[in-house]
Amino acid sequence: MKISDLYKEDKTILSFEVFPPKKTSPIESVYGALEELCSLKPAYISVTYGAGGTAADNTCAIAAKIKHDYNIEPIAHITCVNSSKAEVEASLDSFKANDIENVLALRGDIVPDMEPKTDFKYASELTEFIKKKGGFHIAGACYPEVHPEAKDEVSDIINLKKKVDAGAEFLISQLFYDNRTFYEFEKRCRLAGINVPIEAGIMPVINTKQIQRMVSLCGASLPAKFVRIMNRYENNPEALREAGIAYAVDQCVDLIANGVSGIHLYTMNNPYVARRITEAVDKLL
Repeated sequence: MKISDLYKEDKTILSFEVFPPKKTSPIESVYGALEELCSLKPAYISVTYGAGGTAADNTCAIAAKIKHDYNIEPIAHITCVNSSKAEVEASLDSFKANDIENVLALRGDIVPDMEPKTDFKYASELTEFIKKKGGFHIAGACYPEVHPEAKDEVSDIINLKKKVDAGAEFLISQLFYDNRTFYEFEKRCRLAGINVPIEAGIMPVINTKQIQRMVSLCGASLPAKFVRIMNRYENNPEALREAGIAYAVDQCVDLIANGVSGIHLYTMNNPYVARRITEAVDKLL
């Protein structure tokens, strides 16, 4: 199934992201959460990519389980900054052998103290490589508040256009906490001729340190309203979780009302939070 076809129905879709366990944990450790998440029937589920070894293999195994055991279309992440062409081809061959036909092509994070490989420098190059290989439907990532390594807003959009021109059929955004940021970004994309569907990435706040780490990595800004929530409830985990769910639901309702193509929920493998948000917006979709 081609995931980009889901956007042709002219309604907002809801999808999830899950991640494999750490290398020190067995793959079965995520199966309980995965079963609960799949029971919510998202439009599709993306599976993040582990850098090398069993973690990368787990991406394929989890994506295959989602497809074959739960009849939900997966999209497997694949990164290139620490991979050779041969390693990328091996991952793609594994995906193909397991009937995984949708991939999210990413540059990936540069690992400290690890020399990046040079076969691919940018996600656009990986996208072009996969497109030429054939047999896959490709998605790309985007940053509503500009990629942290981009020189400026204009160069960021130019690079995103290269990714789309190379074969990305739809885009999934990095997290953000002010919907106006996403709407303004979407307008810039359309003006630049980027006309593929753009799905809004939403990450509920359930842990202050976790959010602070994610924000530092992706460069997202925190609105005053959001900061007040974190400050007020940072020492009350249950209240912070409930406030974070409410904030995410409010974002989703506004996004749906404004006709976004989709909402991609970064579940952090937390079925409770995903269920609360899904049930809150289900009748709006």
